[in-house]
Amino acid sequence: MPSFHNGPVEIAFFDEGEGEPIVLVHGFASTKEVNWVHPGWVVTLTRVGRRVIALDNRGHGASTKLYDPAAYHTAIMAEDVSALLDHLGIGRADVMGYSMGARIAAYLALAHPERVRSAVLGGLGIKLVDGVGLPETIAAALEAPNVSAIGDEQGRMFRAFADQTKSDRQALAACIRGSRQTLTREEAGCIDVPTLVAVGTKDPVAGSARELATILPDARALDIPGRDHMLAVGDRVFKEGVLAFLAERP
Repeated sequence: MPSFHNGPVEIAFFDEGEGEPIVLVHGFASTKEVNWVHPGWVVTLTRVGRRVIALDNRGHGASTKLYDPAAYHTAIMAEDVSALLDHLGIGRADVMGYSMGARIAAYLALAHPERVRSAVLGGLGIKLVDGVGLPETIAAALEAPNVSAIGDEQGRMFRAFADQTKSDRQALAACIRGSRQTLTREEAGCIDVPTLVAVGTKDPVAGSARELATILPDARALDIPGRDHMLAVGDRVFKEGVLAFLAERP
C-alpha cells in the first residue's frame, strides 16, 4: 500500500483510475476501505472516468497512530490532505468527505481554496458551525474495558465499530477529543468553492444540510431520503447526486 510522510506522520493512501482527480476523506473511526471501497464509491467514480484518491486519516487504518489530542486538530488533518496533493503532484482536485472527513474538507477549502475544485460535504450539515455532531463521550466508550460497561447507545455503536475495524481505540479517543472544532458562520461564508451538502433525512448527528447550504456562497443541499448517519454513506441517491454535481464542473 502506498504511503507518504507529512512531517513525522505516515499517511497511507490509494490512487486508482484515470481522469480528473477526486480525493476522498473518510469519517471518524472509519478507513479509506470501509468508507469508500466497501460502499461502492471507488467503482462508481472510476466507472465515470475519475481518478480516485483516498487516504487513511492520521490515527486511522494504516496511518500513524498518535495519542495527543492536539495532533488531531481539524486544520492539521486538512494539511495532511494538502500534503497528499503535493506528494502526488496534483495542484487542484475535487474533494469529498464524510462526517469528520467533511469537516476536514471544509477546513481545506477555507485554508487552500486554490486546491479545491469543488467540495462534497457528506454527513455534515449545520453542525459544521453549530456544534460538533458526535459527542465527546464516545472517547470514554472507546476507553471502556468492555462493551457491557458502556451505558451510552451511541458510544456502544462506535465502540463496536472500532472493534470491527480493528482500530487503535486509544488513538481514536485522542482523535475525537482533539478534532472538535467548528467554523464560525463568517468563516463558512468564505468557502466559495462549489459545494454539495448531502445529509440523510434521519441523521441527527450532521444537522440540517439546507441550513448549512444557505450560509455557503455557492452551495446546494441534497437530502438522502430515509437514511441515518451510518446508512447514508453508500446510498444510491447520494451517489447519483454526487455524480450529477461533479458532471457540472467545467
